[in-house]
Amino acid sequence: MTGDTLNNFILPILYMLAAAGFILAIKWMNSPATARRGVVVGEIGMLLAVVGTLLRFDVVNYQWILVAFVLGTAIGIPVAYMMPMTAVPQRTAFSHACGALASALIGTAEYYKGINQGPRVTTVEMTALIIETLLGFLTFTASLMAFGKLQEVLPQRPITYRGQNFVNLGVFAAAAGSGLALIVAPEQTYLFPIFTALALLFGILLIIPIGGADMPTVIALLNSYAGLSASAMGFVLDNKMLIVAGALDGSSGFILAVIMCRAMNRSFSNVLFGAFGQLQTTTAAAGERPVRSASPEEAAQILEAARNVVVIPGYGMAVAQAQHKLREMADLLSKRGVNVEFAIHPVAGRMPGHMNVLLAEADVAYDKLREMDDINPEMPMADVALIIGANDVVNPGAETDPKSPIAGMPIIQAYKARTVMVIKRSMNPGFAGIDNELYYMPNTIMLFGDAKAFVSSIVKELGALARA
Repeated sequence: MTGDTLNNFILPILYMLAAAGFILAIKWMNSPATARRGVVVGEIGMLLAVVGTLLRFDVVNYQWILVAFVLGTAIGIPVAYMMPMTAVPQRTAFSHACGALASALIGTAEYYKGINQGPRVTTVEMTALIIETLLGFLTFTASLMAFGKLQEVLPQRPITYRGQNFVNLGVFAAAAGSGLALIVAPEQTYLFPIFTALALLFGILLIIPIGGADMPTVIALLNSYAGLSASAMGFVLDNKMLIVAGALDGSSGFILAVIMCRAMNRSFSNVLFGAFGQLQTTTAAAGERPVRSASPEEAAQILEAARNVVVIPGYGMAVAQAQHKLREMADLLSKRGVNVEFAIHPVAGRMPGHMNVLLAEADVAYDKLREMDDINPEMPMADVALIIGANDVVNPGAETDPKSPIAGMPIIQAYKARTVMVIKRSMNPGFAGIDNELYYMPNTIMLFGDAKAFVSSIVKELGALARA
């Protein structure tokens, strides 16, 4: 096979098929019913892209590729098998950090290679290289900070101080200014370490004022930055596949961030600069307000007498790994003629689709998973709304209290059901740090305890009732 045949015929076909695979993967992963197909097609697309890159003999050192392959496999397989579903958001943040660092380091190597070995770097190449390294380095440290907040290694609350936004913008302006100076005069090599340090520092400063409640949106935005960095790297390396894949990653990450902001009735500026997520102080009177509670036996009797039950899962269900017991409960109720459906909020959990994935893992039928906008008009007809570990996404204060931090955020209108049952360990607030008025409403019953243990007890009681 000649080099011309490879570069002009084989590689374009492989890259085109890989790009088509990436596009179809994104499309099919929009629905739980086709998500598995999307993952497989995406994997095939990535395989074709890797094979195409390995066939570019002019840029590949197979010895180092083999070393990287072995190390990556040794790390990746255990992580995939050992990582619990509840930790997928922080694993995603860590993956963004690794990808962004790889992109930034390649840009750094290309810069010094161009300065020391090759002809003078052109303005266009230098512009792409600066964009690549700026986004890569800031995404690296920002993603590590997001990982720390999600893993609770770092404080989840926003860390703020007077004049913070001006400091952040000043650091970014200094990084952008040094990058512009390098574009104009690439031979100023002393500027590159300064540019790198400023980009790394800005990534840290960007995340510390953002609370844990906003980390899902931040992760989507960082995904966009990493994709744009990879796309810029494609221009530097003259790799069309990187340009396409990076652009897809960047645009889809940005669109996802927009969707999540809309789902929370928030703006990008509010997410990035609003210091949302600080614990709200509640009055002593609020803490002393009476609530109704019930035992598993009483909860089972209420569910058995219902005709329409809507289950609303949240992050608490994910932490307790209660999805399998929840499916058992739904099966028992269905056998007794009870219609059971699952209402999914767009930002339930810590990533979009988190609840869908967990419930699909437990073999809950796809047609039983209902989106918020579809299920809300039917909530007044629900006999029971069973909330498992969800807080802010069912808080009626978003609709009734204009001063609430989540005012205007679309919620699942659980409060309209005839009876609301909430499985929760305690009365502690959710990510937004605010009290939930739903817990004190006259049609609400609190079921205190671990989600998995409590649902297991309900399943046991329903089985006993069935045998009686």
